[in-house]
Amino acid sequence: MTRVKRGSVARKHRKNILKITSGFQGAHSKSFRTANQQGVKASASAYLGRINRKREIRRLWIARINAAARRNEMIYSNMIHNLYKNQVYLNCKILAQIAILDTNCFSKVVQTIRI
Repeated sequence: MTRVKRGSVARKHRKNILKITSGFQGAHSKSFRTANQQGVKASASAYLGRINRKREIRRLWIARINAAARRNEMIYSNMIHNLYKNQVYLNCKILAQIAILDTNCFSKVVQTIRI
C-alpha cells in the first residue's frame, strides 16, 4: 500500500479548527489538539445553552403571568385552565407581554374568563 501524507488536506482541517477556536484563551486557541477538544466541548455547551434558553424564557413568562394573575385574585394554573375552557387561545408569550405592557387589558382578560 502506498504512503499518504495528506499535506494540504490536513493543514486545511487544522486551520478550520483553529479558526473556530480563535477567541479561546491560551493553548485552547494555539495548539491543535487542545483546540480540537475545546471546540467539541464548546459546541456541546452551545447546544445545551440553546435548549436551556428556551426553558428559562418559558419560566420567565409563567412567572410574569402568575404575578399579574395574583394581582387579579387568580392563580396561574386556574387562569390557564379557564382560558382553555372559555376558548380564549392566547399563548404564554402574548399573555406575559400583555401582563407587563397593558395591565388593564390583562385584568379584562381575567374578568372574561372568571367563573
